[in-house]
Amino acid sequence: MKKVAIGVDIGGTNTVMGVVDESGNVLKKNTMPTETHPDYSIYMNALSAKLMIMADEIKNDHEILGIGIGAPNGNFYNGTIEFAPNLKFKGVVPVVDFIRNKFNYETILLTNDANAAAIGEMIYGGARNFKDFIMITLGTGLGSGIVVNGELVYGHDGFAGEIGHVIVDPEGRQCGCGRRGCLETYASAPGIKRTVFYLLSEMTDASILRSYSYNDLSAKKIDEAARNGDQVALAAFDFTGKMIGLKLADAIAHTSPEAIFLFGGLSQAKELIFEPVQKYMEHFLLNIYKNKVKLLPSELPPGDAAVLGSAALVWKEHKA
Repeated sequence: MKKVAIGVDIGGTNTVMGVVDESGNVLKKNTMPTETHPDYSIYMNALSAKLMIMADEIKNDHEILGIGIGAPNGNFYNGTIEFAPNLKFKGVVPVVDFIRNKFNYETILLTNDANAAAIGEMIYGGARNFKDFIMITLGTGLGSGIVVNGELVYGHDGFAGEIGHVIVDPEGRQCGCGRRGCLETYASAPGIKRTVFYLLSEMTDASILRSYSYNDLSAKKIDEAARNGDQVALAAFDFTGKMIGLKLADAIAHTSPEAIFLFGGLSQAKELIFEPVQKYMEHFLLNIYKNKVKLLPSELPPGDAAVLGSAALVWKEHKA
């Protein structure tokens, strides 16, 4: 029988689940809404029902090794989602314990979504030959997974590696975490929008971006404007790259990685974001680290990346 793992990505809006083989092929995939469930027990029962159907459909031809789950504020040690600001489930949610009561698999693991992406990159993507690297996910927020000597860094409490919440400016932008000046308020899809509106108030250049309301503006529209030579859009990407490059230079001083991978919606801007990040990262680096660290795009397919990363938790456990 062919061995497979089930990957589950719990997002603020939707949950995606899939069956993944050892080569990274997604054999079966399904989705369900996350935000429409009023509390975690109703949501977890609905998720378990979906997973049972998926498992039943493949059990005759496949051996399921386990379930890997990626989620915001996922704690690997405890198997819990803890105080996730982008989920309706408040407090501490015992996800792994709930799943264990429904499924008789030896391996059921949970971590945060950025850590899952890092493991996915290590198992299926561009980090297959790297033992020391950092994964940065640029989306609604900024997530990160740090790998040292082939192992994800969790810290003593399971929450290590929150690069999105290092402080750029103590008096800076309000963050959803309750503090001010976190990197993700500058380096994320909402962050670059905030930068555009600040620049529109400071620059006198004509810009197509002046015709958008805040709610109508998107990172994609900023990308399109920049490619058409819009100076405000280009300045927004440069500033965003500066903020990311500054804090990646700090991160490099902590772990001296071989590479840093950028993943997520904002990374799809390609050279518009990669070039300023590279420029400023090298500028801020200590001399002993200069020109040593590769800045690379993720090689995970965007449509399946979340499921692959979650399933990779199981594959990594079975390859250990």
